[in-house]
Amino acid sequence: MSATYTITLKNCAFFARHGVLDEEEFLGQRFFVDAELEVDQGNALVDDSIDDTVHYGIVFTEIERIVTGRRRYLIEALALEVAKTLCVRFPQIRRAKISVRKPNAPVPGVLDYVAVTVEHVA
Repeated sequence: MSATYTITLKNCAFFARHGVLDEEEFLGQRFFVDAELEVDQGNALVDDSIDDTVHYGIVFTEIERIVTGRRRYLIEALALEVAKTLCVRFPQIRRAKISVRKPNAPVPGVLDYVAVTVEHVA
């Protein structure tokens, strides 16, 4: 088993329309995504090669495409799709841990946000 390293993207912010309620689709809101990616080291670090690692600019673009794409009722489903997509796009990813935060969740009380975290092992 070869060594691994971790790439983390924190607080990626997107405007989207996920949720069960019609108002959530109509009004939309901000969503925040964290991605923690455990990556097989391979030769990327020794060779200092962008081609052999996980390009985090592309990771951000993939997350954005999914989050701003079709509506999901569950942020859990959204997080799982992000995790699986990143593992397919980058075979070097062994594990993708994705958190999605929804600051304006429709709950009858005051809170900072609702969050879910999904972990996918490739």
